[in-house]
Amino acid sequence: MFMRKSEKIELMAPAGGFEALQAAINNGADSVYFGVEQLNMRAVSSINFTLEDLPEVVKQCETNGVRSYLTLNTVIYDHDLLMAKKLIQAAKNAHVSAVIVADQAVMFMAREAGLEVHISTQINITNVETLKFYAQFADTMVLSRELSLRQVKHITTEIEKQQIKGPSGKLIEIEIFGHGALCMAISGKCHMSLHTYNSSANRGACKQNCRKPYLVIDKESGIELEIDNEYIMSPKDLMVLNFLDEIKDCGVKVLKIEGRGRAPEYVATTVKTYREAIDALYDKSFTKERIDIWIDRLSTVYNRGFWSGYYLGQKLGEWTTPGSHATQKKIYIGKGQHYYPKAKVAEFKIEAFDISVGEKLLITGPTTGVIEYEIKEMYVNDQPGTKARKGDILSIKIKDKIRPADKLYKLVKTEYAK
Repeated sequence: MFMRKSEKIELMAPAGGFEALQAAINNGADSVYFGVEQLNMRAVSSINFTLEDLPEVVKQCETNGVRSYLTLNTVIYDHDLLMAKKLIQAAKNAHVSAVIVADQAVMFMAREAGLEVHISTQINITNVETLKFYAQFADTMVLSRELSLRQVKHITTEIEKQQIKGPSGKLIEIEIFGHGALCMAISGKCHMSLHTYNSSANRGACKQNCRKPYLVIDKESGIELEIDNEYIMSPKDLMVLNFLDEIKDCGVKVLKIEGRGRAPEYVATTVKTYREAIDALYDKSFTKERIDIWIDRLSTVYNRGFWSGYYLGQKLGEWTTPGSHATQKKIYIGKGQHYYPKAKVAEFKIEAFDISVGEKLLITGPTTGVIEYEIKEMYVNDQPGTKARKGDILSIKIKDKIRPADKLYKLVKTEYAK
């Protein structure tokens, strides 16, 4: 059984691939969750790891003191059971920290294999008695995303009061969603994608119908109405950073960042930001001024605008428009060529757009993770310069090691920038 490194809220990060995994580790995640092959709720929208990748994923996590959670939380049919058993056995062999499950058959498989079980939000736990039932099988439970903080606090209070313990003999720990995409359906149980595309959201293959604009047609008159450009099924992204102190006071033990289908720089930025915010809660530096800075940083990466979800008891109605509301975007520039460790100089081949002194760079790679860097000076084709163009070799002094084939981007402001 995992012994918590501290009494701080555990920060749980998404890993849709090796770049995102490294970004999560580098920026202070306590745990990561990921899918392998199929049977997870991002079976289509994120890259996912293979069975062959699993030992390396866990090794990277263990080396850095990070917990590893395998997601096995889709609807499971009879023909999936053999694959589920195969994934459970692979998780056991690789020493995965825990599996996140939603199906009772998979729950039993994991328990029989001696694996730690976490209950997915797909189970839709909304009350103490349901939690007590699943305490037979799991040590950590993700509550329904539709609960208010008052309801969350009631459940955590009852866990203490009734001494509700999991198989480990320790009190049940509560996990909640803290940041990222929200679904219009209750705990993600939506059938729109299945009906329209024969592609089931509950099997990890959502086509995101809710994120599109629609016209309403009056059948009698044939008149078409556009609903005032409001995307009334597409919620803004969840963000709890500005009331993270209330989350802590509710007794929440694990805070989950959503986003296995998002880019590694999203993982890097959100993890770094929430890491700083969680640490600030415990060293008494969680202030309004820092919150404003953190929110500005979160706004730089992919988002649909922010709202507080159901936690503060508001009515549903925080709708967004499709696409990202990020205040900056990345533009591909080129690839890594070489790194000179003694001089701490990185060399890149420029394959696309120009890059100049004063601009911001983004470097990503499976081993490198995510690096952001503002160019103070540069060498172009081994000569001092101020701009590098397509075909040039760009050299910059940077302390972080880069690898061949690392991708180089420049960051530019968008229409959402202040």
